Amino acid sequence: MTVGNAGARRRQPSLAQLRAFAAVAEHLHFRDAAASIGMSQPALSGSVSALEEALGVTLLERTTRKVLLSPAGERLAVRAKAVLDEVGALLEEAEAVRAPFTGALRLGVIPTVAPYLLPTVLHLVHDRYPHLDLQVHEEQTATLVDGLHSGRLDLLLLAVPLGVPGVVELPLYDEDFVLVTPPGHRLGGREGIPREALKELTLLLLDEGHCLRDQALDICREAGRQDAPVTTTAAGLSTLVQLVAGGLGCTLLPRTALTLEAGRSSRLLTASFADPAPSRRVALAMRTGAARSAEYAQLATALREALRPLPVRVLSGEA
Repeated sequence: MTVGNAGARRRQPSLAQLRAFAAVAEHLHFRDAAASIGMSQPALSGSVSALEEALGVTLLERTTRKVLLSPAGERLAVRAKAVLDEVGALLEEAEAVRAPFTGALRLGVIPTVAPYLLPTVLHLVHDRYPHLDLQVHEEQTATLVDGLHSGRLDLLLLAVPLGVPGVVELPLYDEDFVLVTPPGHRLGGREGIPREALKELTLLLLDEGHCLRDQALDICREAGRQDAPVTTTAAGLSTLVQLVAGGLGCTLLPRTALTLEAGRSSRLLTASFADPAPSRRVALAMRTGAARSAEYAQLATALREALRPLPVRVLSGEA
């Protein structure tokens, strides 16, 4: 017979207690932590205290101004998150096995894709997967990737390659960029213009954080331009084309955006590049080993077919 505290049985911590502690460990603030998991502040505080009692360790250092993790809390916060991630994966796996293409699918989309592809995506889901609860989140690339890693998002629709460990890309299509100019511009309406023409242009770009801005800068560098070509920026493509229409410069648009954005003003001209034209690749992206990976692969296949009417080069799954 074993005697003493070492052999005493402790109560098993509950998932609710682990979620409460993980939220406090992330936010280091009881009110914010409680709001993040939809729990009242007193209930959250009680859950953390109950977890400390169950584990027999102090997890938090509470002061009148802030909350800090104790040394034990810092170590166990990592374990708590791992447990919750595994429980989430278990529930996701059970849902996927029970009924494919049902339940929630949290899709993250970048702003330079969302307005032009979402009609096709939503139509496909409505017609083919009527029991799928599609939830769309439009955010910039870095935020989307963070959301995928944290489990806040399930699937991303964005420009690739990402070059991010733990993420699998399912290529959908390539699309060319076109040059949009104000009326009377020497390149407006021309076809087969060389990339080197970008060297001399006043080019308007999106704000920092948009991957389309980085792609445009890469295209300029490939064309031999070394300086930063931009003095005016915009938060979205709609504003960007209005600036072009106002004569402030030229910009690059992906072909999928051309009809909608160039149609906003009659004071715009377009020009196409000589082959091979500068282009971008758009893909779905999922976590490596995602429980619903087979579903996501099927969705990618269906989406490729649905995208064929658009001005893009649809890719095979192996592209």
